[in-house]
Amino acid sequence: MKRYVVLIVVILCAIRVSAQFDPQIGQYMYIPTAYNPAAAGEGDLMKVAGMHRMQYIGMQNAPMVTYFSFSSPFVIGKTRHGAGIRFLNDRFGLFTNQALHAQYTYRQKLGNGYLSIGVDLGFVNVGFKGDSVNLKDLEGLITGSGADGYVISSSDEAIPTGSKSGMKFDMGLGIRYATPTWWVDASYSHVTRPKVDWDEKSEVTLVGTMYVSGGYNWRLKNHRDWVLKPSAMVMSDFRSWDVNLTMLCLYKDRYSWGLGYRIAGSVNILLGVEIISGLQLGYTFEIPHNKLMLESAGNHEIYLAYGFNILKPKRTNRYKSVRYL
Repeated sequence: MKRYVVLIVVILCAIRVSAQFDPQIGQYMYIPTAYNPAAAGEGDLMKVAGMHRMQYIGMQNAPMVTYFSFSSPFVIGKTRHGAGIRFLNDRFGLFTNQALHAQYTYRQKLGNGYLSIGVDLGFVNVGFKGDSVNLKDLEGLITGSGADGYVISSSDEAIPTGSKSGMKFDMGLGIRYATPTWWVDASYSHVTRPKVDWDEKSEVTLVGTMYVSGGYNWRLKNHRDWVLKPSAMVMSDFRSWDVNLTMLCLYKDRYSWGLGYRIAGSVNILLGVEIISGLQLGYTFEIPHNKLMLESAGNHEIYLAYGFNILKPKRTNRYKSVRYL
Protein backbone atom coordinates (compact mmCIF):
# COMPACT_ATOMS: atom_id res chain seq x y z
CA MET A 1 0.00 0.00 0.00
CA LYS A 2 2.81 2.44 0.84
CA ARG A 3 4.41 1.73 -2.54
CA TYR A 4 1.17 2.60 -4.29
CA VAL A 5 0.87 5.85 -2.35
CA VAL A 6 4.41 6.86 -3.33
CA LEU A 7 3.72 5.91 -6.96
CA ILE A 8 0.62 8.13 -7.06
CA VAL A 9 2.64 11.04 -5.68
CA VAL A 10 5.28 10.52 -8.38
CA ILE A 11 2.73 10.54 -11.18
CA LEU A 12 1.10 13.70 -9.83
CA CYS A 13 4.42 15.52 -9.57
CA ALA A 14 5.67 14.50 -12.99
CA ILE A 15 2.90 16.41 -14.77
CA ARG A 16 0.95 19.60 -14.38
CA VAL A 17 -1.70 18.70 -11.87
CA SER A 18 -5.39 19.62 -12.21
CA ALA A 19 -7.20 18.09 -9.27
CA GLN A 20 -10.07 18.43 -6.83
CA PHE A 21 -8.64 19.51 -3.49
CA ASP A 22 -11.90 19.92 -1.56
CA PRO A 23 -12.06 17.51 1.41
CA GLN A 24 -14.98 15.19 2.11
CA ILE A 25 -17.22 15.94 5.11
CA GLY A 26 -19.51 13.31 6.65
CA GLN A 27 -21.56 15.81 8.67
CA TYR A 28 -22.32 18.09 5.71
CA MET A 29 -25.86 18.78 6.95
CA TYR A 30 -24.47 20.45 10.10
CA ILE A 31 -21.64 22.40 8.42
CA PRO A 32 -23.18 23.84 5.23
CA THR A 33 -20.83 26.85 5.21
CA ALA A 34 -17.95 24.45 4.46
CA TYR A 35 -19.23 24.02 0.92
CA ASN A 36 -21.90 26.72 0.39
CA PRO A 37 -21.45 30.43 1.29
CA ALA A 38 -25.23 30.93 0.97
CA ALA A 39 -25.61 29.23 4.38
CA ALA A 40 -23.66 31.93 6.22
CA GLY A 41 -25.82 33.61 8.87
CA GLU A 42 -28.79 31.34 8.26
CA GLY A 43 -31.67 31.74 10.73
CA ASP A 44 -31.39 33.99 13.79
CA LEU A 45 -28.23 32.46 15.23
CA MET A 46 -24.69 33.71 15.51
CA LYS A 47 -22.76 30.46 15.19
CA VAL A 48 -19.23 29.26 15.88
CA ALA A 49 -18.39 25.80 14.57
CA GLY A 50 -15.36 23.55 14.31
CA MET A 51 -14.68 20.15 12.77
CA HIS A 52 -11.71 17.79 12.79
CA ARG A 53 -11.53 14.77 10.48
CA MET A 54 -8.97 11.96 10.55
CA GLN A 55 -9.09 9.65 7.55
CA TYR A 56 -7.66 6.14 7.03
CA ILE A 57 -6.28 5.84 10.56
CA GLY A 58 -3.10 3.76 10.64
CA MET A 59 -1.86 4.66 7.16
CA GLN A 60 1.22 6.81 6.72
CA ASN A 61 0.50 10.41 5.64
CA ALA A 62 -3.24 9.78 5.86
CA PRO A 63 -5.57 12.74 5.16
CA MET A 64 -6.41 15.05 8.08
CA VAL A 65 -8.76 18.03 7.92
CA THR A 66 -9.47 20.86 10.40
CA TYR A 67 -12.28 23.30 9.67
CA PHE A 68 -13.44 26.39 11.58
CA SER A 69 -16.20 28.87 10.80
CA PHE A 70 -17.96 31.86 12.32
CA SER A 71 -21.14 33.33 10.84
CA SER A 72 -23.86 35.76 11.85
CA PRO A 73 -27.08 37.16 10.41
CA PHE A 74 -27.64 40.91 10.28
CA VAL A 75 -30.33 43.31 9.09
CA ILE A 76 -29.99 46.46 6.98
CA GLY A 77 -33.29 48.32 6.94
CA LYS A 78 -35.85 45.71 5.93
CA THR A 79 -33.37 43.38 4.20
CA ARG A 80 -31.69 40.35 5.74
CA HIS A 81 -28.07 39.39 5.20
CA GLY A 82 -25.45 37.03 6.52
CA ALA A 83 -21.67 37.18 6.86
CA GLY A 84 -18.94 34.90 8.09
CA ILE A 85 -15.40 33.61 7.83
CA ARG A 86 -14.11 30.10 7.37
CA PHE A 87 -10.69 28.51 7.73
CA LEU A 88 -9.55 25.17 6.31
CA ASN A 89 -6.36 23.24 7.04
CA ASP A 90 -6.20 20.10 4.92
CA ARG A 91 -3.32 17.63 4.74
CA PHE A 92 -3.29 14.57 2.46
CA GLY A 93 -0.18 12.63 1.65
CA LEU A 94 2.63 15.08 1.01
CA PHE A 95 0.18 17.82 -0.03
CA THR A 96 -1.21 20.61 2.16
CA ASN A 97 -4.18 22.83 1.40
CA GLN A 98 -4.96 25.86 3.55
CA ALA A 99 -7.75 28.32 2.84
CA LEU A 100 -9.18 31.45 4.44
CA HIS A 101 -12.42 32.90 3.06
CA ALA A 102 -14.90 35.64 3.91
CA GLN A 103 -18.55 34.85 3.15
CA TYR A 104 -21.49 37.13 2.37
CA THR A 105 -25.15 36.18 1.85
CA TYR A 106 -28.20 38.12 0.71
CA ARG A 107 -31.41 36.58 2.00
CA GLN A 108 -34.92 37.13 0.58
CA LYS A 109 -38.20 35.92 2.10
CA LEU A 110 -39.91 33.54 -0.31
CA GLY A 111 -42.96 31.50 0.66
CA ASN A 112 -42.41 29.68 3.95
CA GLY A 113 -38.66 30.10 3.83
CA TYR A 114 -35.75 32.21 2.65
CA LEU A 115 -33.90 32.18 -0.63
CA SER A 116 -30.20 32.95 -0.07
CA ILE A 117 -27.46 33.83 -2.53
CA GLY A 118 -23.89 33.80 -1.28
CA VAL A 119 -20.32 34.45 -2.35
CA ASP A 120 -17.03 33.11 -0.98
CA LEU A 121 -13.90 35.32 -1.35
CA GLY A 122 -10.45 34.50 -0.04
CA PHE A 123 -7.13 32.79 -0.64
CA VAL A 124 -5.83 29.24 -0.91
CA ASN A 125 -2.30 28.13 -0.11
CA VAL A 126 -1.26 24.79 -1.61
CA GLY A 127 1.99 23.15 -0.60
CA PHE A 128 4.01 20.00 -1.27
CA LYS A 129 6.68 18.43 0.96
CA GLY A 130 9.12 17.39 -1.73
CA ASP A 131 11.89 16.74 0.77
CA SER A 132 9.83 13.80 2.11
CA VAL A 133 9.68 11.96 -1.23
CA ASN A 134 11.58 8.65 -1.27
CA LEU A 135 11.83 7.03 -4.70
CA LYS A 136 14.67 4.57 -4.16
CA ASP A 137 12.34 1.58 -3.87
CA LEU A 138 10.56 2.53 -7.10
CA GLU A 139 13.52 3.71 -9.19
CA GLY A 140 13.45 2.25 -12.71
CA LEU A 141 9.75 1.38 -12.59
CA ILE A 142 7.88 2.24 -15.80
CA THR A 143 4.38 3.68 -15.59
CA GLY A 144 2.05 4.09 -18.54
CA SER A 145 2.64 2.51 -21.93
CA GLY A 146 3.98 3.40 -25.35
CA ALA A 147 4.90 7.02 -25.91
CA ASP A 148 3.19 7.94 -22.66
CA GLY A 149 5.43 5.70 -20.59
CA TYR A 150 7.28 7.34 -17.70
CA VAL A 151 10.38 5.92 -16.01
CA ILE A 152 10.67 6.79 -12.33
CA SER A 153 14.04 8.20 -11.33
CA SER A 154 15.19 9.36 -7.92
CA SER A 155 16.91 12.30 -9.62
CA ASP A 156 13.94 13.40 -11.75
CA GLU A 157 13.98 17.21 -11.99
CA ALA A 158 10.19 17.27 -12.36
CA ILE A 159 9.82 16.19 -8.74
CA PRO A 160 10.33 19.02 -6.23
CA THR A 161 13.26 18.32 -3.92
CA GLY A 162 12.22 20.73 -1.19
CA SER A 163 9.06 22.05 0.40
CA LYS A 164 7.01 24.14 -2.02
CA SER A 165 3.95 26.33 -1.50
CA GLY A 166 2.04 29.05 -3.27
CA MET A 167 -0.97 31.30 -2.62
CA LYS A 168 -3.73 32.40 -4.99
CA PHE A 169 -7.04 34.26 -4.88
CA ASP A 170 -10.10 31.99 -4.72
CA MET A 171 -13.84 32.43 -5.15
CA GLY A 172 -16.98 30.34 -4.69
CA LEU A 173 -20.71 30.87 -5.28
CA GLY A 174 -23.83 29.33 -3.79
CA ILE A 175 -27.61 29.43 -3.61
CA ARG A 176 -29.85 27.97 -0.91
CA TYR A 177 -33.52 27.75 -0.06
CA ALA A 178 -34.51 26.73 3.47
CA THR A 179 -37.81 26.43 5.33
CA PRO A 180 -38.48 25.07 8.84
CA THR A 181 -39.08 21.61 7.35
CA TRP A 182 -36.83 21.24 4.29
CA TRP A 183 -33.83 22.75 2.49
CA VAL A 184 -32.09 22.47 -0.85
CA ASP A 185 -28.93 24.15 -2.15
CA ALA A 186 -26.31 24.23 -4.87
CA SER A 187 -22.80 25.69 -4.90
CA TYR A 188 -19.61 25.75 -6.94
CA SER A 189 -16.11 26.11 -5.51
CA HIS A 190 -12.94 27.48 -7.14
CA VAL A 191 -14.77 29.55 -9.75
CA THR A 192 -11.51 31.33 -10.55
CA ARG A 193 -9.60 28.02 -11.04
CA PRO A 194 -6.60 29.24 -9.01
CA LYS A 195 -3.28 28.02 -10.40
CA VAL A 196 -0.44 27.71 -7.92
CA ASP A 197 3.05 27.78 -9.46
CA TRP A 198 5.69 26.09 -7.30
CA ASP A 199 8.52 26.52 -9.83
CA GLU A 200 9.08 26.43 -13.59
CA LYS A 201 8.24 22.71 -13.80
CA SER A 202 5.61 22.23 -11.11
CA GLU A 203 2.17 23.74 -10.75
CA VAL A 204 -1.27 22.83 -9.38
CA THR A 205 -4.64 24.02 -10.69
CA LEU A 206 -7.66 23.72 -8.41
CA VAL A 207 -10.68 22.76 -10.48
CA GLY A 208 -14.18 23.61 -9.29
CA THR A 209 -16.50 21.20 -7.51
CA MET A 210 -20.28 21.32 -7.87
CA TYR A 211 -22.32 20.50 -4.77
CA VAL A 212 -26.06 19.81 -4.81
CA SER A 213 -27.71 18.82 -1.54
CA GLY A 214 -31.03 18.77 0.25
CA GLY A 215 -32.80 17.47 3.32
CA TYR A 216 -36.18 17.11 5.01
CA ASN A 217 -37.28 17.21 8.67
CA TRP A 218 -40.23 14.86 9.24
CA ARG A 219 -41.74 15.02 12.73
CA LEU A 220 -43.82 11.90 13.43
CA LYS A 221 -47.47 12.77 14.10
CA ASN A 222 -48.07 10.11 16.75
CA HIS A 223 -44.62 10.48 18.34
CA ARG A 224 -43.88 14.20 18.47
CA ASP A 225 -40.54 13.67 20.23
CA TRP A 226 -39.13 11.95 17.14
CA VAL A 227 -37.94 13.58 13.91
CA LEU A 228 -36.60 11.72 10.87
CA LYS A 229 -34.05 13.74 8.88
CA PRO A 230 -33.14 12.23 5.49
CA SER A 231 -30.60 14.17 3.41
CA ALA A 232 -28.35 13.70 0.40
CA MET A 233 -25.40 15.38 -1.29
CA VAL A 234 -24.09 14.97 -4.83
CA MET A 235 -20.54 16.16 -5.58
CA SER A 236 -18.86 16.38 -8.98
CA ASP A 237 -15.91 18.06 -10.69
CA PHE A 238 -17.47 16.99 -14.03
CA ARG A 239 -14.88 14.24 -14.40
CA SER A 240 -15.84 12.14 -11.40
CA TRP A 241 -18.71 12.22 -8.92
CA ASP A 242 -19.83 10.96 -5.53
CA VAL A 243 -23.11 10.68 -3.63
CA ASN A 244 -23.59 10.81 0.14
CA LEU A 245 -26.93 9.52 1.52
CA THR A 246 -27.83 10.04 5.19
CA MET A 247 -30.72 9.19 7.49
CA LEU A 248 -30.72 10.78 10.95
CA CYS A 249 -33.14 10.29 13.82
CA LEU A 250 -33.60 13.17 16.29
CA TYR A 251 -35.13 12.57 19.74
CA LYS A 252 -36.53 15.39 21.90
CA ASP A 253 -34.63 17.93 19.77
CA ARG A 254 -31.47 16.91 21.61
CA TYR A 255 -30.16 13.42 20.76
CA SER A 256 -29.45 12.24 17.23
CA TRP A 257 -28.07 9.13 15.58
CA GLY A 258 -28.15 7.70 12.11
CA LEU A 259 -26.49 5.98 9.18
CA GLY A 260 -24.92 7.25 5.99
CA TYR A 261 -23.68 5.69 2.78
CA ARG A 262 -21.11 7.14 0.38
CA ILE A 263 -21.02 5.53 -3.05
CA ALA A 264 -17.29 6.22 -3.36
CA GLY A 265 -16.56 3.79 -0.56
CA SER A 266 -17.86 4.05 3.03
CA VAL A 267 -20.67 3.38 5.47
CA ASN A 268 -21.10 6.09 8.14
CA ILE A 269 -22.36 5.97 11.71
CA LEU A 270 -23.39 9.40 13.04
CA LEU A 271 -24.03 10.42 16.65
CA GLY A 272 -24.94 13.82 18.10
CA VAL A 273 -26.11 15.53 21.28
CA GLU A 274 -26.99 19.02 22.47
CA ILE A 275 -24.83 19.20 25.59
CA ILE A 276 -26.35 22.42 26.90
CA SER A 277 -28.64 24.94 25.25
CA GLY A 278 -27.03 25.92 21.95
CA LEU A 279 -23.91 23.74 22.34
CA GLN A 280 -23.88 20.76 19.98
CA LEU A 281 -21.44 17.88 19.67
CA GLY A 282 -21.35 15.42 16.76
CA TYR A 283 -19.26 12.38 15.87
CA THR A 284 -19.03 10.27 12.72
CA PHE A 285 -17.28 6.96 12.22
CA GLU A 286 -16.79 5.94 8.60
CA ILE A 287 -16.09 2.32 7.65
CA PRO A 288 -14.56 1.90 4.18
CA HIS A 289 -16.22 -0.90 2.19
CA ASN A 290 -13.32 -1.34 -0.22
CA LYS A 291 -9.74 -2.62 0.10
CA LEU A 292 -8.84 0.32 2.36
CA MET A 293 -10.85 -1.44 5.07
CA LEU A 294 -7.95 -3.89 5.40
CA GLU A 295 -5.31 -1.15 5.54
CA SER A 296 -6.81 1.31 8.04
CA ALA A 297 -8.93 1.70 11.15
CA GLY A 298 -11.56 3.78 9.35
CA ASN A 299 -12.29 7.50 9.40
CA HIS A 300 -13.22 9.63 12.42
CA GLU A 301 -14.87 13.04 12.39
CA ILE A 302 -15.82 15.21 15.36
CA TYR A 303 -17.93 18.37 15.23
CA LEU A 304 -18.58 21.06 17.86
CA ALA A 305 -20.75 24.16 17.45
CA TYR A 306 -22.30 26.85 19.60
CA GLY A 307 -25.16 29.08 18.47
CA PHE A 308 -26.93 31.91 20.25
CA ASN A 309 -29.81 34.16 19.27
CA ILE A 310 -29.07 37.82 18.46
CA LEU A 311 -32.03 38.90 16.32
CA LYS A 312 -35.11 37.61 18.13
CA PRO A 313 -34.59 37.17 21.89
CA LYS A 314 -36.97 34.57 23.31
CA ARG A 315 -38.24 33.76 26.78
CA THR A 316 -36.92 30.24 26.59
CA ASN A 317 -33.22 29.48 27.01
CA ARG A 318 -33.21 26.89 24.21
CA TYR A 319 -31.99 27.88 20.78
CA LYS A 320 -32.56 25.89 17.63
CA SER A 321 -31.52 25.97 13.98
CA VAL A 322 -33.88 24.98 11.17
CA ARG A 323 -31.82 21.82 10.81
CA TYR A 324 -32.75 20.72 14.34
CA LEU A 325 -36.51 21.41 14.29
